[in-house]
Amino acid sequence: MPENNGNRLEFTGSYSALCGEKPLSLAPLSAEAQTSGLIRALWKELGGTLNGQVRPGSVPVGARLLTQHESAPLADAVRDINKFSNNVMARQVFLSIGSDSAPATAERARQRIADWLAGRNLRFAELVLDNGSGLSRSERISADSLNRLLLDAWRSPVMPEFVASMPIVGIDGTMKKRLNGSDATGRAHIKTGTLDSVKTAAGFALDSQGRRHAVTFFINHPRAQTGGAAIDALLVWVAQRRAGEKMPALENE
Repeated sequence: MPENNGNRLEFTGSYSALCGEKPLSLAPLSAEAQTSGLIRALWKELGGTLNGQVRPGSVPVGARLLTQHESAPLADAVRDINKFSNNVMARQVFLSIGSDSAPATAERARQRIADWLAGRNLRFAELVLDNGSGLSRSERISADSLNRLLLDAWRSPVMPEFVASMPIVGIDGTMKKRLNGSDATGRAHIKTGTLDSVKTAAGFALDSQGRRHAVTFFINHPRAQTGGAAIDALLVWVAQRRAGEKMPALENE
């Protein structure tokens, strides 16, 4: 889509009609270009015209506030991110953690998160945060560490909002079409993740006795995409689990 400011976004490749419609969230423009385009479009809708250009800088001393806009509550943003796996929004929330009054940077966000984890006595030596959305080959966390984080989240004052933000198995979000009509339907809030050679699932699942469990499942293997059945089997097993029942052994192929 060409623009008169020189920005142009091009797509190449093929897409099968059998895949149907799928949303794709992208943020290809620089912060200056994105801000400029947004302000110009909104101003034009209001009947105005705008000359000049947007450029980065600090607010000068004595500047007068003309107007302000408050975003939706964080709980609403996190729900959109988790229910529909919106990586662009996840990246923006990650950066905002380290912004305060200064320009947002990934390094500041990483430090703020590290300080927050340390304050909760959660020290994950293997943890690596890169772009904050999960679309990275360098990001790392162990299954044990993520499960500890989920257990800590369960004890948090914002637990209800966090759990409700994740897709419900067989009901909505990215889990709407998985395990629909099974014993696990409606009994687990699960966030999934997928990259080439990677398939993951984590969240909370309710067993047949009304007990809730933190569940984390990571697959790192060239054939990871075939592991969906194993993840589904685990969720169904938890849903059917009775008191005293042990986890069934997993067999390696």
